[in-house]
Amino acid sequence: MQRRTVAGAALCLGGLLALRLWVVEPITVSSESMEPTVAAGSIVWLNKALPRLAGVQPGQLVVFNGPDDGEMPNEAVLLKRVVATEGQTVAILDGVLYVDGTEAKEPFVDQRTIDGVYFGTVTVPPGGLFVLGDNRESSVDSRDFGPIPITAVQGTVLGR
Repeated sequence: MQRRTVAGAALCLGGLLALRLWVVEPITVSSESMEPTVAAGSIVWLNKALPRLAGVQPGQLVVFNGPDDGEMPNEAVLLKRVVATEGQTVAILDGVLYVDGTEAKEPFVDQRTIDGVYFGTVTVPPGGLFVLGDNRESSVDSRDFGPIPITAVQGTVLGR
């Protein structure tokens, strides 16, 4: 009877470890770039399987390694919102985001803090994602390092 209990516990532990390695992982947010949606110090649950199975859609929050562009180390893990996918155009006019020429609905962005900001127009390349922080005033994102390859995405945020 004791062998079955030990074997069952080992199997359960192995399953939990596999789940954490390949499916779900907790991540601690270290910057203010996604406030007010996700505050610095919050823990979010990362779905590591969904991007590989279903792709990534605009509006989803993604975690990826930042580009090694000399300003941030490549090991920096970033959390941003996908605002456009391959083939779409992105522009920011007086702080307002436009995707394919249409104003994006972004109730989570404080327009008063980014009034007077202009960017683009940029077309997202094949296999790319354009990502922005919700706190545009203090976010390093695709406006700085360009679109990211979808292959850089480690996972999508399930929740807090």
